[in-house]
Amino acid sequence: MTQNNSQGTANDAKEVVLSFIKALNEEDYNAGRKYVNDDLLFVGVLGSREGAEVYFSDMERMRIKYKIEKSFVDGDDVCLLYDILIGGVTTYGSGWYRLVDGRISSIKVVFDPRPLLENAK
Repeated sequence: MTQNNSQGTANDAKEVVLSFIKALNEEDYNAGRKYVNDDLLFVGVLGSREGAEVYFSDMERMRIKYKIEKSFVDGDDVCLLYDILIGGVTTYGSGWYRLVDGRISSIKVVFDPRPLLENAK
């Protein structure tokens, strides 16, 4: 059975994003870096970052972990539903990962930040 190109692209996109999340969970930021474009755009509920270097600097400091519950793929777009562990606090969220030329070019993450803000008091 042959695989059509759009299905192959979707599988590739999902594999890139899952490999990226695995690298972050293992705190292997050098490995994670190879899955993103230099001009990575991150948009989240607590702010935005432009550029892979800035993003990974934040990730090294925060050491966020993800427990993936579900993934959805549409071509070069991947959506993950996951538990996010930040600073000992777990919250539920989702991330939209867009790929360009086989690498992540943008990430949009949505979650309820209130548990984090309450923990910071």
